[in-house]
Amino acid sequence: MTDIQAVVLPKALGGDDIVATAKTGSGKTLSFLITVIETVIKCLEQQLHGTCAIIISPTRELAIQTYTVLQDLIVQHSNITSALVIGGESRKKQSAELVTGVHIVVSTPGRLFDHMRTKEFDYTNVTCLVLDEADKIFQYGFEEDLKQIINRLPKKRQTMLFSATQSERTEALIKSGMRENLLHINTDEDDLKATVEGLKQGYAICNTEHRLWWLHKLLKKIKNFKAMVFFSSCKSVGFHYEFFSKFCKVSVLCLYGKMSQAHRTETINNFYNTKNIVLFCTDVAARGLDIPDVDWIVQFDPPADANEYIHRVGRTARGDGAMGNAVMLLRPEEKEFIEYLQESKIYLDKYETWDSFYNLQPKLDEAMADPEFSKLAEEAFEGYIRALEVRKLKQIFNLVTMDLDVVARSFGLKEKPNVDIYIGFSKKHRPRKRIAAMLADNNTNTKKTKS
Repeated sequence: MTDIQAVVLPKALGGDDIVATAKTGSGKTLSFLITVIETVIKCLEQQLHGTCAIIISPTRELAIQTYTVLQDLIVQHSNITSALVIGGESRKKQSAELVTGVHIVVSTPGRLFDHMRTKEFDYTNVTCLVLDEADKIFQYGFEEDLKQIINRLPKKRQTMLFSATQSERTEALIKSGMRENLLHINTDEDDLKATVEGLKQGYAICNTEHRLWWLHKLLKKIKNFKAMVFFSSCKSVGFHYEFFSKFCKVSVLCLYGKMSQAHRTETINNFYNTKNIVLFCTDVAARGLDIPDVDWIVQFDPPADANEYIHRVGRTARGDGAMGNAVMLLRPEEKEFIEYLQESKIYLDKYETWDSFYNLQPKLDEAMADPEFSKLAEEAFEGYIRALEVRKLKQIFNLVTMDLDVVARSFGLKEKPNVDIYIGFSKKHRPRKRIAAMLADNNTNTKKTKS
């Protein structure tokens, strides 16, 4: 057993409420699946009917993966039934499964709550609830759904929360939804590093206008490997996927939340089964996915915080003795992010700064001649800005001082699109909003004076 399995299983099988934290790829999934199966066996012995255990995952992909592992474990238990209940699939079909009283439900929170509001789903005998990657459930906006789910479930139950990281929101959940005598387990407490030993990780500094060119050069260098490239928005994934696949002839796949579920599942399966390929993705692929032989994690857009960094790089170097590589691209203005990561015990080497690139301008000119692609570039620019708007580390990812004309050129645009970058500021940000507007006006006046 792994460290987390050896510590968790004896307590979990004894019925304790557990909050478990361990590095991604450390074997948390088996810790709760084995417990869930044993719980169901006890329920069957007591002749309890209906659903006995529920496992909640933040993303459809993670739910599918957990459900698949579960099927491998219950293959010898023909009397145990299970159902996968996620968005993007037929509600009617899921309802027909739930009405039969399946013993184990693996679900995303939104779709689970939909079914809990119907008469077909009997959850009165649920004795075990598992929250996998609970901090991400909150980040995806399912906080209210999760509260409603917990309030509707029987009070006499075992609740287990598993994640590679914890947040303030999960602490609130622990207080409201778990028993007071719960057990906190953290196999990382004494570690000097927050990431696994087999991970070689570093960062590169690149001027904003050459970011696309840098990615092109990197993809050429790692073309014989399996890699994941993380972007901050769905539109940015779409833009870069279109450009590299159509105009640079690079073998790439793409994955983001707004794709249909069928397309998402097909993409994950293709990436899973292909050796040398690149997946462009958002953070929808950052949590829990156990994809074999991922050699490189490329963070083209930096993560929002240290927790997200840990989950992204956790897609490689998974398991005992496994090796992997990770590189994060930063603009010169964002280099303070390295010091911020060090405070969370994440240490990166500085990689060389390339001073020569293949000239992508002819390919960009060709691409931008297509009105649909040009529109996609504008949407990607806006998506990049919107992602920065909601970041907490605004002193590092600073929209106020950012040269948006240069950012626009990094998306192949000749000039900055007319995007209101101040949408989304709350009342407490209004003073900063006025300062931002004032600085923007000053920059405009300075440029006019120079011209």
